[in-house]
Amino acid sequence: MADFYQNGIVTTLHNLRARPVDALEQELEHFARKRPLGLILPSLYSELEAPALGNIVKELQKVSYLNQIVVGLDRASPAEYQHALRFFERLPQHHRILWNDGPRLKALDAELEALDLAPKELGKGRNVWYCMGYVLASNRAEAVALHDCDIVTYERDLLAKLIYPVAHPMFNYEFCKGFYARVADGKINGRVSRLLVTPLLRAAQKVLGNIEYLTFMDSFRYPLAGEFSFRRDVLTDLRIPSDWGLEIGVLSEMYRNYANNRLCQAEIADHYDHKHQDLSENDSQAGLSRMSIDISKALFRKLATQGVTLSPEIFRAIKASYYRIALDFVESYRNDAIMNGLTVDIHAEERAVELFADNIIQAGEVFLARPKERPFIPSWNRVISAVPDVLERLYEAVELDYLDNRGG
Repeated sequence: MADFYQNGIVTTLHNLRARPVDALEQELEHFARKRPLGLILPSLYSELEAPALGNIVKELQKVSYLNQIVVGLDRASPAEYQHALRFFERLPQHHRILWNDGPRLKALDAELEALDLAPKELGKGRNVWYCMGYVLASNRAEAVALHDCDIVTYERDLLAKLIYPVAHPMFNYEFCKGFYARVADGKINGRVSRLLVTPLLRAAQKVLGNIEYLTFMDSFRYPLAGEFSFRRDVLTDLRIPSDWGLEIGVLSEMYRNYANNRLCQAEIADHYDHKHQDLSENDSQAGLSRMSIDISKALFRKLATQGVTLSPEIFRAIKASYYRIALDFVESYRNDAIMNGLTVDIHAEERAVELFADNIIQAGEVFLARPKERPFIPSWNRVISAVPDVLERLYEAVELDYLDNRGG
């Protein structure tokens, strides 16, 4: 349970007492009468075969304030899409599944690709982007939450706390980022956030000086959390990466588009665990290794848009500063773990730091080598300008997939 300390330049909403979830949900039902609420679930088909998503759906069956649930389904064959329809049919809320590998959505994606408007690569960013387009197209929700489908500790109060700040009519928040303690199985998790993002932000501040964007990013207690919520109007002008930089990209867009008093972070769970990625020390295209490169690139791109000149010398200085700061963090987390009766593998922690340090340089090299790279998916405003009926066609494709397959 957190204290009431406000850190950084973004409001933090804490878990100061164990408030019953029924009380939260009763308020949300009242809010939803004037501001309909929705949920986006980006999912791989493989997650339907894991226990986490089954429990999430079981918990969502008890939620009465949602007007819409949108599931983005990746890597699913026709038979698997039909299985997904059956899997989610127990949800009492209005729900639809975006079959991203189906012929209708692939045809629409190919048309956008021909206009250079489609996501450049497969992944969570692409999935989320199309789900956001469907939310705009269906016009059933005015505030929407998004969370992952692999949360093994999921309870429905996580969703209630996540969406509450953007649902409350007296709050002026356009966006809320969830945070929580990544502690499970007797150890502290969240290596990329703990050992890469925070030390990298502070190393960049040390090398580059006082840059408000870095202060903003360092205000978030868990910047890589896959849980956030937003008002509907946020979706139209959002430009996000399609790679592992999604969460950093979303925060960067909030910094670009909104004043700090329109943004907040909320503590949404006392404990949280999900599936873990391998470190992948020998493969920079997989696991935490690729994640660290994509995240570093996302930060470097945003710094460049702030007018910061980046060079090999700058990247080397940032890497050297990062390495020292990150090793100090390893010591801090070790002591924190010991005091709380948790275990920590110092060797594994320092191996991760060494890999991340090398990948900071690699990310810098990629950034400098590809000056013409356009890493962001276009905003839906731009896509609608180029293809005025795109949302109607997206909506129709999803509906026809549902009608053609629901009896399968």
